[in-house]
Amino acid sequence: MNFLAHFHLAWPEDTLVVGALEGDFLKGPLRGRLPRDIERGVALHRAIDAYTDSHPLLLDLRRAFPERLRRYTSILVDLSFDHYLSRHWSCFSSVPLSDFIPAVHDHLENHRHHLSERAEHMRQRLVHYDLLGRYTDWETVPQSAARVGERFTRGNPFAAIGTTLEAARPMMEEAFLAFYPQLLEFSAEKKHGLRAG
Repeated sequence: MNFLAHFHLAWPEDTLVVGALEGDFLKGPLRGRLPRDIERGVALHRAIDAYTDSHPLLLDLRRAFPERLRRYTSILVDLSFDHYLSRHWSCFSSVPLSDFIPAVHDHLENHRHHLSERAEHMRQRLVHYDLLGRYTDWETVPQSAARVGERFTRGNPFAAIGTTLEAARPMMEEAFLAFYPQLLEFSAEKKHGLRAG
């Protein structure tokens, strides 16, 4: 999952939201490297990623992409799912997206002293470029994919991804709508378990 989905799944606990961001940057065992409640957010982030990566619906979706892209499809799916979450936001949240995004920014700002350097840099980018709000526009998905692809050393597999993504839109939206309610349920159970533990 990408940022918007991770923040939504961590909501409404501020420390889980902070951990949802840090989960992209903090590697290895946790063991007190951060405040316990933020580490719970990192653990939730990791559990969500593992659940998503192994889910049959998502495995089928990834296999539907051209073979040359299959090793990268999790990136494309994550980016597109933030778009579909934005598009269907009112189905999954009682908090309007226009209120949710600044509330996430506030949570991250209030705990920025706990963020690693890379997570703090991303926090600033999220605010400055309105990265969460941009996913309401489909064009953000191929543009973001192309930027991610620039990081690969053996050429950018997403340089001309727009046509492939456009053709895949119906199946990705269908997969999102089938998968996301299951992910919400999984996340709620995981949050409960992390609280109890």
